Amino acid sequence: MTTPFGTIPADAIADGRATDAYFRRMDEALAHAGKNPRVVAEVTADQFPTGSFEVFTGVAEAARLFEGRAVDVDALADGRLFDGGPVMRIEGDYRAFAELETSLLGLLSQPSAFATAALSCRRAAPESTVLSFGARHVHPALASVVERAALVAGLDGFSHVAAGELLDREASGTMPHALMFCFGEGNQADAWRAFDAAVPERVPRIALTDTFWDEVAETLLAAETLGEDLDGVRLDTTGSRRGDFRHIVREVRWELDARGREDVDLFLSGGLGPTQLRELRDVADGFGVGSAVTNADPLDFSLDIVAIDGEPVSKRGKLSGVKDVYRTPDGGHHVALADGDGPDEGESLLEPLVRDGEVVREATLDEATDRCLADAEAVGFGGMEDAP
Repeated sequence: MTTPFGTIPADAIADGRATDAYFRRMDEALAHAGKNPRVVAEVTADQFPTGSFEVFTGVAEAARLFEGRAVDVDALADGRLFDGGPVMRIEGDYRAFAELETSLLGLLSQPSAFATAALSCRRAAPESTVLSFGARHVHPALASVVERAALVAGLDGFSHVAAGELLDREASGTMPHALMFCFGEGNQADAWRAFDAAVPERVPRIALTDTFWDEVAETLLAAETLGEDLDGVRLDTTGSRRGDFRHIVREVRWELDARGREDVDLFLSGGLGPTQLRELRDVADGFGVGSAVTNADPLDFSLDIVAIDGEPVSKRGKLSGVKDVYRTPDGGHHVALADGDGPDEGESLLEPLVRDGEVVREATLDEATDRCLADAEAVGFGGMEDAP
């Protein structure tokens, strides 16, 4: 089983070969013993609420994993925020789905982490344009996973072309430093003119203005070169040369305004995360974020059997019994036994996803985004501190 770029092929994921070896050993043992109990299993990160909400996504891919399997699956909706308790519940004969555990957790853990990190950036600069520039930090096969997670979290766009083809969204981006190098120091104006002459009109004229000279000097040259066609400038100044980045940005803004160019937007990138976005959101119009999203540690989801043949069961340290999770009008997240009483006025968040191997719920990306942003507001997801 080989592929040109070292990725596991889709058919291996679908048929259960993308699994840990001990699930194969277990299946052999159960088959030999003639055992195949009816179980309920739950996917959880934390047993109880911790006060720290995270975004749930990857649900559509997880649903496809169960197609054709004789199981029923309930799950949170795509983009839903959660804080403890199950995000997914699977019921069926155990051997019908046991081998899928490894792939299932992978399909949920990393996308949910990307989306949670992206939501932190979104909430840090709610009125700014924020784009995902992080695809270069992951395996190319995961680029669309990163970009979709960023969109679920409400980011305004992304940079990866092939991901855009999969997601039916056009990738964003203008020019790298390499374009400036190809024209050479002193010829920055020629590089900007070549860009302006070559790219489609729908692409914003955003000039990179920190390659060879002081940011103010290159910005003013770009404004003079492209005139009214210049939509904005991008400062990608590395941390080692940045100094007081806020002061640099304010200086660029001042000098543009002094020349009547209030229409030129300032776009910032280069190692920025929620902290920097909060510090700079009042002096910049937009941001590109990369490692702040892709460096997110995968959520530590686990899958645990909580009932066998109708009887509660659990390993030590986990909670037995079939559970449900609820959202209350005040934004609270609650975990309770499914056959017990939930909180007053609580809304159950687990919804049917698969019934007897057939996917019964679909959701669009736009719906997931709306849900994520509404949930973030309802539960007070972090990042809304006052700007400086």
